[in-house]
Amino acid sequence: MKYKYWRRSRVIPFTLLLSNLVYVSFGLDPAASAPLVADTAFTKSAFYDQNEQCFRCHGNSKYTYFNPVSEKDVSATMCENRVIHRNEFYTANHRSFACVDCHAAEYDTFPHPGQLRMEAPYNCIDCHGYDEQYAQYHFEEIEEEFQQSTHYTANGDAFTCWKCHNPHTYRINIRNSTSMQQSIAYDNQICLNCHSDFERFQLLSDREEINLIQKHEWLPNQGLHFSQVRCIECHARLNDSLMVAHRIMPKDKSVKRCVECHSQNSLLMSSLYKFQAKESRSDAGFLNSIILNDAFVIGANRNIILNRISLIVFFASLGLMLMHLLLRMIFKRND
Repeated sequence: MKYKYWRRSRVIPFTLLLSNLVYVSFGLDPAASAPLVADTAFTKSAFYDQNEQCFRCHGNSKYTYFNPVSEKDVSATMCENRVIHRNEFYTANHRSFACVDCHAAEYDTFPHPGQLRMEAPYNCIDCHGYDEQYAQYHFEEIEEEFQQSTHYTANGDAFTCWKCHNPHTYRINIRNSTSMQQSIAYDNQICLNCHSDFERFQLLSDREEINLIQKHEWLPNQGLHFSQVRCIECHARLNDSLMVAHRIMPKDKSVKRCVECHSQNSLLMSSLYKFQAKESRSDAGFLNSIILNDAFVIGANRNIILNRISLIVFFASLGLMLMHLLLRMIFKRND
């Protein structure tokens, strides 16, 4: 078996209207990923050489193989959804894996046996569920939430974890983020991959194309909202035990009241800023300045103890002024 493969520059695809409106207007690349921190830095996998046998074809849009029947090199175009970019894979959560850890060992042979196309892919819960090592992430509860989401109830088993979390490219995001806006763009792009791409959307739905701009026309400062909060802030039911909500609700149950976010008890404190709030809350009760810098949340830095002290000082000052006024009136009468 003989292979030829080409290096090709990664071409950032032209994004649709919504992506341009939301991100380009605010100086963001809609395809931007969350910043690479220590946990997601490029790593040399122990299986790099073994995986390269797969990437020789699947890492390129075109590949060449030797046809023993015709005794010629044959060029073919790789199906778009079978192309895996090396750099994305080696910065993703599963970067330390060998390809055959998740795919059948028979894929080591080429041409691949035809029956492998019927291979059932793993789901997140198959590896992460019921394992003490991952207990803190509540994967079992995530699975329950997901199965109650509108995506799953409408599509059943046809809608899996991988529809949103590509196992080859997805990486831990909001928990490791040093840039909230890039994390928001990264998470929202997961939704836009289908909801702003009608061809992908049609793979799971027979509905007519949806104009997301028009559907959200009721939202004031639409572009600003899209760049500052994630879709799931309004479209998912909160769960205090989960870092990220996975129960996507029908559109008629989405958040539409301004006060639900722009208040002291903002929903954002239990969703978008949950992790930052946990990590940065001081003993005095303040939240890290990142929350105040990235969102307009009335009362976000409110402190109950200081509020009470302020009230005491206010009424004490008012009492002294009234007493002063009363004493002046008394002494003036005596004169």
